[in-house]
Amino acid sequence: MAVPYRRKSRSRSRMHRAATMKYQPVGNTTCANCGEPKLTHRVCSVCGYYKNKPVLESVEQD
Repeated sequence: MAVPYRRKSRSRSRMHRAATMKYQPVGNTTCANCGEPKLTHRVCSVCGYYKNKPVLESVEQD
């Protein structure tokens, strides 16, 4: 149940804020096929591979 903000002490609200600031954003990994950095659990935007299988056809620009 929600508590009015005036009822919470300053230290309690700051402890709550500090706990939420600890979370880290999702990190990058390297693609196993081409070695470029990519987000985890995503298709590589450079080569189009996911889990060492081609998912998207890569378009090469000349």
